[in-house]
Amino acid sequence: MDKTATSVEQYMREHGYVWGPEPEMYSPTSGLYTYGPTGAGLKRNVESVIRQAFVSAGFFEVETPIIAPRDVWEGSGHLGGFIDWVIECSQCQSTYRADKLVEEKIGVHAGNERLLDIIQEHQIRCPSCDGAFTPELHPYHLMVRSDIGQRESYSRPETATMTYLAFHRYYQFFRKRFPIQVFQIGKAFRNELSPRQTIVRGREFTQAEAQIFVKPEEEYADYFDPLQFTEAATFVPNEGDSQSLTSQQALDHKIVSKPAYLWSLLLAHQILRDMGIPADRIQLRQHARDEMAHYALDAWDLEVYTDSLGWIECCGIHDRTDYDLRSHSTHGKDIQVVDDQTQEAFYPHVLEIAFGVDRPVYALIDMHLATETVKGEERVVCRLPSHIAPITCAVFPLVKKGELPALARQVHQQLLAHGIVSLYDESGSIGRRYRRVDEKGVPFAITVDYDSLEDNTVTVRYRDSMEQDRVSIEWLAAHIQQEAA
Repeated sequence: MDKTATSVEQYMREHGYVWGPEPEMYSPTSGLYTYGPTGAGLKRNVESVIRQAFVSAGFFEVETPIIAPRDVWEGSGHLGGFIDWVIECSQCQSTYRADKLVEEKIGVHAGNERLLDIIQEHQIRCPSCDGAFTPELHPYHLMVRSDIGQRESYSRPETATMTYLAFHRYYQFFRKRFPIQVFQIGKAFRNELSPRQTIVRGREFTQAEAQIFVKPEEEYADYFDPLQFTEAATFVPNEGDSQSLTSQQALDHKIVSKPAYLWSLLLAHQILRDMGIPADRIQLRQHARDEMAHYALDAWDLEVYTDSLGWIECCGIHDRTDYDLRSHSTHGKDIQVVDDQTQEAFYPHVLEIAFGVDRPVYALIDMHLATETVKGEERVVCRLPSHIAPITCAVFPLVKKGELPALARQVHQQLLAHGIVSLYDESGSIGRRYRRVDEKGVPFAITVDYDSLEDNTVTVRYRDSMEQDRVSIEWLAAHIQQEAA
């Protein structure tokens, strides 16, 4: 398959992954999409991988409001500083985010101060009409206003800020002991100027963000042991070449100065691997100093290589120091804490792991979608890992007459009762049905045939190898669960 963003979007639309922009029945708004039955299932499984990893690492899940009044966003710095710098075409008046324009045209990540110079130096022109851009950048505010009654309010542009506001509650719940580790999975909203690439850059999206509140000295403590991650990862420092390093080598090379921060980087890397994304498609890229957010002491993006879009950011890992709690204390109630030993007041530091859930969903579909020739016939197959696939198996009667459909439906219901997502299909030849579910990404196809009536067994066909096993109906659910683990 000649994979382009358009072909991937068409595949997602045709197979129930992503529909839109929405509302399709009226006048669609770019950046708003519906996850269909398969898309919602895949997204839920991606979230489950993230949730399980965070829980296993000692994080507790929280859920906070989506909307907050103006003073919250003043305290966080979003209201005054959450902007993109845009540039306008002098010919057709189309407007583009300057940083994304530079990134897409010449593959360079740059801070706001350099963007205009780069556009002029490389003579980057308007993608719409090839016209020249005006010689200035303009601020474009990303906050989405959502008033509460008569009170000026805004939808959250990320989940992190609302997570910070409950710190004094965490402090009591965790009995004033650090580190305090919480995470949240939920919706966020940004008034993107020109959302495109479907769910990769939308106005409404899902984040999974983990926050570690620590005493500054704990960032060097043994509690966070990066050596527990044994797989090498690709690091791309802002100064220096890309290099594949183990956790020990990363410590020796002083890739980051704090073991707790390295632990956060490698935990995020492992989560993508747990989703089924190969290590050779993942890199950790450090932000250049002029690219870094105002709150960050250090920042790395976890990027995934897609066939249709190249590298896309799927997670940001930030060393935020004490910026957030100090800033909110300035605008709201003071939330300093007192050290038990020194009796000195301090603001805890924050390490953040921030996943955009929609992007790994896109990446998984993109990288596992393929076309191949089997026995002279073309087969489109989506090889989503079995533990992440939205539909685990499909059940077919060999023919749709006689006793076979009744037994096949019984097998289908048995799988559903075990919590296995199953699809029933009796339409068309068995070969055509195999091709349909291969294309949809279903790992296992189960055929009920005439032998099933005699010996109570079925044929299990495996999507990737197309090999088959004969399995007892009694043990079928356990067999599928084991194979899909």
